[in-house]
Amino acid sequence: MAVRAVRGAVQLERDEAGHMDEQVGALLSAILERNGLVPDDLISIWFTATPDLHSDFPAAAARKLGIVDVPLICAQELDVEGAMPRVVRVLAHIESDRPRAGIAHVYLGAAAALRKDIAQ
Repeated sequence: MAVRAVRGAVQLERDEAGHMDEQVGALLSAILERNGLVPDDLISIWFTATPDLHSDFPAAAARKLGIVDVPLICAQELDVEGAMPRVVRVLAHIESDRPRAGIAHVYLGAAAALRKDIAQ
């Protein structure tokens, strides 16, 4: 079993805790589903949020999905002029037999514009 990394992002419509839980939960669920993963395959997850998101920690959505024994960390994304607002990004380290090229990186909604080269 190899260690792999999977990326993802979602743009929120508004900065509200319930909306963040819903959208980040959908992103994590899609990452798991599209890569044939279960929570036991997760090693760690790094979340970043743009500076305009204050309502909650993105990692809280993972805990609500039942991802409770995986190390999670949240950080603030760089405040770059002209960057897409209200975005939560994910970098998950996983155990998988898939080759690197077989990893499905998930960019939901408008966030697909961030990485057209790897979004699936």
